[in-house]
Amino acid sequence: MRALVCLDPGPLATIQDRGRFGLQRFGVTPAGPMDRLGFEAAVALAGGTDHAIELTLMGGVWTVEGGPVRIAVAPAVSVRHGAQPIAPLTTVTLQPGERLTISGLPVRGYLAVEGGFDIAPVLGSRAQHLRSKLGWPGRALAAGDRLPLAGPPPHPGERCLPPDAAALHDGAIRVVLGPQDDHFTAAGIATLLSATFQVTVEADRMGYRLDGPAVEHAGDYNLVSDGITIGSIQVPGNGRPIILLADRQSTGGYPKIATVIGPDLGLLARKKPGDPVRFRAISLADAEGEAQRFATRLARLADAVGPAGDSWDRSSERLLALSLIDGVVSASR
Repeated sequence: MRALVCLDPGPLATIQDRGRFGLQRFGVTPAGPMDRLGFEAAVALAGGTDHAIELTLMGGVWTVEGGPVRIAVAPAVSVRHGAQPIAPLTTVTLQPGERLTISGLPVRGYLAVEGGFDIAPVLGSRAQHLRSKLGWPGRALAAGDRLPLAGPPPHPGERCLPPDAAALHDGAIRVVLGPQDDHFTAAGIATLLSATFQVTVEADRMGYRLDGPAVEHAGDYNLVSDGITIGSIQVPGNGRPIILLADRQSTGGYPKIATVIGPDLGLLARKKPGDPVRFRAISLADAEGEAQRFATRLARLADAVGPAGDSWDRSSERLLALSLIDGVVSASR
């Protein structure tokens, strides 16, 4: 049986698909990728599977047994096939015993394989949620894990995406104010939108705690607990924001001053402790428009995949037609 073998998973590696939806009323949040654009680029390169390994800080070392496998890694990171460097956003076919070494991640990256893994879904999804131990193998991936491969061995020929296909803008993170911005003073909202915060060491798939000036409440900071969505920015009594992310809890009792818009969540996923964070408010109508444009961008990734080599059209006209780099964000998830 073919299998991808983990020799070194790096600091944290989990299997993720697009998420486990429809169960939050039972306390089960979706999980899924922290960086949706990086994830979708990897699975498009791999031929359209719906899941990938999410890597953190260092992508580790991987090998294969029982037969070859085609592997895609995104966003653009340093990948070596043995001692040979691989061009960014280009697949590589790994033969049994060969090693793939991944480094230089923008904090998080994604490893997808052609055909996917032969792993049964749990509650309708392969996404791992570490705190609840949902998803195979019930913990983060570890050295020695064997991930059985689905589908036939790959045909010859590698695939690639344009070099900047998974790039994100580098500006302020866009938010929609609310749903409880009325629990903050005008000065508190101004602080959120004008100050520079820093990611603290308390930053993981559940959420990012930020350091910086205190965001002022208008009164009591305790509420009756209500639903939490991905990107919710809670502000507890100390005034330091907490951004809730993929493995968030289902409810919370601190007021939510704003919500981060869709794949600007990917900007957070690519930040490490000490990195700066700034926010900019946009309207709900603008967020909805950006959501539609971002969905189109994701859908076009599969059409942007071409054969690796000089024959594939990477002209500016083709890239502009595909609208790969537009800096838009989504209000979804």
